[in-house]
Amino acid sequence: MSTGRVPVPGAVPPFDPELDVVLAALGEEAPEPLTPANLAARQERDAASRPRPTAGELRADGRFEVTEFQVPGPPGGPDVALVGARPSGLTGPLPLLYYMHGGAMVMGNAWSVLPRILREWALPLGLAVISVEYRLAPRARYPQPLEDCYAGLRWAAGHAAELDIDADRIVVGGKSAGGGLAAALALLARDRGGPGLLGQLLLCPMLDDRGDTFSSHQMSGIGTGDLTSHTTVWKALLGDRYGDPDLPPHAAPARATDLSGLPAAYVEVGSAEMFRDEDVAYANAIWQAGGAAELHVWPGGCHGFDGLAPRAALSRDAREARTRWLRRLLGRPAGT
Repeated sequence: MSTGRVPVPGAVPPFDPELDVVLAALGEEAPEPLTPANLAARQERDAASRPRPTAGELRADGRFEVTEFQVPGPPGGPDVALVGARPSGLTGPLPLLYYMHGGAMVMGNAWSVLPRILREWALPLGLAVISVEYRLAPRARYPQPLEDCYAGLRWAAGHAAELDIDADRIVVGGKSAGGGLAAALALLARDRGGPGLLGQLLLCPMLDDRGDTFSSHQMSGIGTGDLTSHTTVWKALLGDRYGDPDLPPHAAPARATDLSGLPAAYVEVGSAEMFRDEDVAYANAIWQAGGAAELHVWPGGCHGFDGLAPRAALSRDAREARTRWLRRLLGRPAGT
C-alpha cells in the first residue's frame, strides 16, 4: 500500500554491520539491473551457473530418501516435475513442507534449494519436503506458474498415503518469488476449497506488482534490489495484465482485500530491503482479518541476506526463528 510519502534522498536504514562488509565487497561485481533487453541472457547464465544437484547427490550418502516425480499439470498444461525428499528411516505419516524456489519468477530450479532445506528443516524436524519445478516467466505468464504449483500440491495431498505424509499437516513455503507463490497458493487453495493447509512460510516474499510502497523507492538501487528489475520481472510474469487495476490477488497477493480463512503465516523481511513495507502490510492485513501471523523484520537485513552472509549473526538468528516457528506449528518437541 502506498503511503503517499516521498523518500528523503539518502535517508535509508543502516545495513547490519556484517552485511555491510559483504555488500561493500561485492562492489563492481553486483549484477546490473534486469531489463527486457538483458533478461534472456541473464536467464541463460543463471541456468548454466546455478547448482542443480542430482537425486544421488541429494541423498547425501544415504541420509535422505529422494524421489523425482512427473505429475499431471494444470488443465491443458504440461506435467509438473516435483522433487520429494525425507530423512531416511523415518516412518510417517510425516508433515510436509511444499516449497517454491526463488528467482524473481524468471530464474531458479526446484533442486538447488533442497540441500539447505533438508539440512535445516527436514532432518532436525522430521519433515518430508516437496520442491516444485514451476514454469518460469516470460515463457509462462500468470497464471501458469501458480497453476503448476497448485497442480503439484493437489497431487501430493491426494497421494498422501502412498507418499507417507500427513495431509493435515502441509505447510507451503518459499523465499522471495517463491514466498509470493506460497502466499498466492494459500489464497488459491482457500478459494478453491482445498487442499487444506496448516501454515505458510513466507520468506521476504515478493507480493506487490505495483512498486509504489515507500520502501520500494527508498531502497531501490541500494543493497540487493532496484525498481528497474522489479518492473522487468513483474512485466515478464503479467504481460499485458501488468498495471491492470483489477489484477486478481492470486497474481499479486498484496492486492488481496480479504485475508480471512488463511493458514497461520510466518512472514519475514529485512528492514533495509524494497519488500519491507509490502510484507509488513501483508502480515498486518492477516491480523486485521482475524488470522494468525508471526512477523520478523530483521534489523539491517537486505533482500536475501542469509544467503549473502550465511554465517552472520543476523542470518543465524533468522534461521533459528524460522525453525522455532515450524517446530511450534508442527508440534515437534525440541530434539525431534
